[in-house]
Amino acid sequence: MISLFGLIGALALLIYLTIRGMNLLIAAPLTAIIIALTGDLSLLPYGQSAPDNNFIQSYMSGFAGFISSWFFMFLLGALFGKLMEDSGCADSLAQWIVSKIGMHNATVAVIAVCAILTYGGVSVFVVAFSAYSIALSLFKQANLPRRFIPAVMAFGSVTFTMTSAGSPEIQNWIPIKYLGTSPYAGWEVSIVVALFMALFGYWWLKRMMNRAIAAGEHFQARDTDPIITKKNLPSPIIAALPILSVLVVTFLGHQVFAQYALILALLTGCLTAWLLNIRFFSNLNLTVGAGTAGALMAIGNTAAVVGFGAVAKVSPAFQIAVDYLTAMPGNELIGAAVAVTAIAAMTGSSSGGQSIALPVLAPHYLDAGVDPEALHRVIAISSGALDSLPHNGYVVTTIRSICGETHKDAYAPMAALTVVVPLIGTAIAVALFLFTT
Repeated sequence: MISLFGLIGALALLIYLTIRGMNLLIAAPLTAIIIALTGDLSLLPYGQSAPDNNFIQSYMSGFAGFISSWFFMFLLGALFGKLMEDSGCADSLAQWIVSKIGMHNATVAVIAVCAILTYGGVSVFVVAFSAYSIALSLFKQANLPRRFIPAVMAFGSVTFTMTSAGSPEIQNWIPIKYLGTSPYAGWEVSIVVALFMALFGYWWLKRMMNRAIAAGEHFQARDTDPIITKKNLPSPIIAALPILSVLVVTFLGHQVFAQYALILALLTGCLTAWLLNIRFFSNLNLTVGAGTAGALMAIGNTAAVVGFGAVAKVSPAFQIAVDYLTAMPGNELIGAAVAVTAIAAMTGSSSGGQSIALPVLAPHYLDAGVDPEALHRVIAISSGALDSLPHNGYVVTTIRSICGETHKDAYAPMAALTVVVPLIGTAIAVALFLFTT
């Protein structure tokens, strides 16, 4: 019981410290120590605990494991975003989009760019790097409050696209291994839920932004923003080619190389952006340096939270919570949704919540006769709700490292769109499956 209180208390404290702006490289291991102490885990690799069941090794295995898996994606993603920004490609695309759909649809353009990249197979982490420069330019031209940029990018990336039928994102593919389904499982219900999340979320977003604008908020430029004149912009076609190259290489390579196709795709995008726009760069070394520094900060913050989740997973309380959640009585789809949502909240990861819950849930519910396609879609959608709490790696990376905002300013709209909207979407999915089967 003490271990359970320690886990809940540590999670609450991490969320509080994150919102207050404490450096995650300090806050995450500090709160993870509470889990270790209350869970009777050794702090150092000696004593009564097993060698791999202690704070130091558990935390660092999660921390280092994430960097090992994602370093090149973060590095190339950050470089790609910076090359698009400093070459003027982002501004060129932004101006072209505005000329076609109007300045009043700037948020729609950002959402569409993120949705296309996400559904095109680009990892949601990388989408944020790639789309930020375009979002910044559009928000600047439309004079919209920049604190909404993280919410707008997240809405286009981790809601109606990430967990929908056919999405190449990992959150839609993990269930296939355990349920024997396809990426298009439950596509009829998925379409309804995706449309709801897109329309309702956009309505809510516009309502929040209109209130902020009515209260006097507007775009506030910073010294770090790129200064690019209209006469020094590449053509929209040239500006779009680097993004197109990323999508094409990702599409052609993901079946063979899985997530590692992103490395080749982003490298291709970086080279395309550089070679086609070499005359537009004023200081390429400065651009590369800024992109590299941004990547290191982003992956460090995310890895710090992953380390926290790794310590949580080896604590006695975590296994107790998992056993309780996966054995909940009542309707199986509701139980699966609650279990995956809660575990994703504890780990701060949608894919982590699925990976932990599915080995237990899948055999139990399949033996009980639950439709695997319905189970697949409910688990995918529910994993993308409470995973977006303040300590989530994507949330922290997008708000702090990429957009340079604070949780105090930017998290409320992001929570509305990436927590509340997917929760309602999960409820709709469960209800539709219950009434149609």
